[in-house]
Amino acid sequence: MAVSTFVSVRAVPAHDLEKVVPALVDLLRDTVNGGASLGFWAPLSEEVARDYWLSLRPELEEGSLILLTAYADGRLVGSAQLALACWPNAPHRAEVQKVLVAPGLRGQGVGRSLMAGLHGAAWQQGRSLLILNARHGPVGFYKRLGYQEVGVVPGYSVGPAGERYDTVTLYQQLEL
Repeated sequence: MAVSTFVSVRAVPAHDLEKVVPALVDLLRDTVNGGASLGFWAPLSEEVARDYWLSLRPELEEGSLILLTAYADGRLVGSAQLALACWPNAPHRAEVQKVLVAPGLRGQGVGRSLMAGLHGAAWQQGRSLLILNARHGPVGFYKRLGYQEVGVVPGYSVGPAGERYDTVTLYQQLEL
């Protein structure tokens, strides 16, 4: 399905989380069951996916996590998270986490819209250093957005058969 209208990105406040959980569950399951890891193993069950999304409520309530959702044609087609570092020596940094785009819509601007939303949210929170981890290999998307590779951690994550996957760490310094 091609995106026929523009993508809108919205923050999900804690009190609205349950309203979007069913669509987020479908998105996460489609993404993981389609080959992306994101910390889970395929096949990802509906129950595990639901429990994951609901587990974010405390961080959303305390303001240490920002959850963004992307919509096209009235349908949830992506999500992304920004974890705000809470340590006294880290008021300037945040971590980009779990950027998901519906499998049939990749390459159509949804991910770019989500990342622009995360950058805007980081800027509003006074965060200028963004860090992210991704499976080594398909990181060209982030590099095109200005992220720079720090390095690779060999065997950082493990697959269901015990296979190991390398992870790359990237960063971007935002202009505040």
